[in-house]
Formats: sequence, C-alpha cells, structure tokens
Amino acid sequence: MEDNKKELKTIDVINIAKKLWARKKLFAKTLPIAFVLSCVFILGFPRYYNTDIKLAPELGGSSIGSSTLGSLASSFGFDLDNLQSNDAITPLLYPDLMEDNGFVTNLFNVRVKTVDGSIETTYHDYLQKHQKPVIWIVPIDWMKNLFRSEQKAEERTIDPYNLSKDEDAIAGSIRNNIKINFDKKTAVISISIKDQDPLICKTIGDSVKERLQEFITDYRTSKARTDYEYYMKLTMEAKQEYEKTRQQYGRMADASTNVALKSLELKLEDMENDLQLRYNTYTTLNTQMQASKAKVQERTPAFTVIKGASVPIKPTEPKRMVFVAFMLILTFAGTSFYILHKQ
Repeated sequence: MEDNKKELKTIDVINIAKKLWARKKLFAKTLPIAFVLSCVFILGFPRYYNTDIKLAPELGGSSIGSSTLGSLASSFGFDLDNLQSNDAITPLLYPDLMEDNGFVTNLFNVRVKTVDGSIETTYHDYLQKHQKPVIWIVPIDWMKNLFRSEQKAEERTIDPYNLSKDEDAIAGSIRNNIKINFDKKTAVISISIKDQDPLICKTIGDSVKERLQEFITDYRTSKARTDYEYYMKLTMEAKQEYEKTRQQYGRMADASTNVALKSLELKLEDMENDLQLRYNTYTTLNTQMQASKAKVQERTPAFTVIKGASVPIKPTEPKRMVFVAFMLILTFAGTSFYILHKQ
C-alpha cells in the first residue's frame, strides 16, 4: 500500500513537471522580464555601508554583579548591578540617548570627508545636500520643489528642542543611521553606523563613541565635580581670610615690639587664636577639596574598546543579488501556479 502511494506521488510530480515543461515558452517570457525589472528596480536604490563598534564601560555596581549569583541572574536577563546602583541613568537607558535631540544635534557639526575626497563638509550639510536619493523619488521631489515657495536661507543658532522642519528631518535621518544597543548579559555597548560613504561611516562611528563616553563620564562624575568645585571655592575663600588675618597680625606684632601693655598682649593673643582658627579652617577645607578631587578621578569610568570602527570595504545593503534571485523564484512560482490552476 505504501509503495502504491509513493508511486502515485512520483507520478503526480512527473505530471506536474511535464505540464510546466509544456509551457516553457511562458517561462521564457516571464523570467527574463522579471530579471530585467528587478534589476532596474533594485539599481535605483543607493548602496549603504555599515560599521560596528563594541564598547565595554566600567560599571559602578556592587560586587554582587561579579559573583556567581550575579552571573546566574544575568543569564535570565536581570542585572543586579543596575538594580543596586544609585545611578538614575543605567546602561540600559543608553540606547534611549538617540531619542534626545540634544545628543543627536551634537553631531550636526562633525566634520566629515568622503572616501574619494570630493566632499568635505559638516555631517548636517552632507545629509542635507550630498545624499544619493532613491531614483524613483527624484521626479516626486522635483514636483514638490516646483510648487514650494522659495525661502531665503537664514543663519541661526540651532536650538535642539526647537528644530525647524528641515533640521528635524536631518535628525530623523541620523536616528535611522545610528543604533545603540546594550547587552544585559555581557554589559557591552554596541554602536551600529550606516551611511552611503564608507569613510564617513567610520568618522561618525568614532564621533558617536566619543560623545557617548563624554556623556557617561559627565554623568558619573557630575556629583563629585560639583562637590569639588564647592570645596575649592570654600578653600580659596578660607585661604584669603587666613592671609588677610596673618598680615593684620604681623603688622600688629611689629607695631607693639617695644610696647609693654597688657591690653595689647591680650589683643595679640586674640588675633593669634583667630589666625590659628582660620588656618585650621583652611587646612580642613583643603583636605576635603583634595578628597573630592580624588573622588572625581574615582568616579571617572574607564572604557575598553572591544571592536573599533573600521572603514567598510563592501556595501551591506541593499542585497541586489538576493533580491533578484528572490524575484525570479517568486515569478517562477507564480507562473507555475497560473499554469496549474488554469489546467
């Protein structure tokens, strides 16, 4: 019985193949047409390059994260370091920085240069004037510009939180080109950059890495730097008061060298006590200032670059050969279904 079923299946496949082969002229028409149309369509899209950066920041968590319990928790997607950290911004929130206009517009003035050296300008100007568009959109953009009223370009200071329509469009393009991800298990920050030029792809990758490091460092050290500036101000004021009191005491001591008055001795003793008090205040504040300075260094995170940005050699998208092959397979399947359904 099983042999009969296998024989029936074999006969069905052979019949299907015969029916399709009988209409081979139809395939000879549809497949070349699909090949030409898919090639023309996919060639209208500009090619993009991609580079990746992997960065491992020093985390300020407790020692639990490095223990067996922390490793076990990380395997289930939980980070005990972040749960016990006092930081308001944990590494899990770093990818959300791309949603902030202030962080994105900080990239507008980055100087970029194409790999052939033909264009050297700011990243904002490059995205606005030197991008290769999808060829099918060119006529539509031309029609839009035809009916758009001409406006004089005015130089203005960019307000990250009050962007114009064009500036907001550029910021959107940057968000599409740059992706930041954080792996909870390995605590590695991944930065992915996409661009039409390989050298600009690397340049922007390095810029994003530097700005991300600056943001993390500024945040982690903000409290310590505030304390350091506060104690430095108090120390300078205490030093000035001490110097002023010491000069007064010196003048009073010189003026009373040959004078033996009890009241003068008491006044000198009071000034000496006041001088000692101010000196003690100055030394105490100076000690606190040095401690807060050391705290700034302690809070400054170290970064390990696991994978640096490199100039990509081959474009990553669109996958032209894959697209054409997919369209040919789809056309073959559609033509086969049409033949079999008709019969």
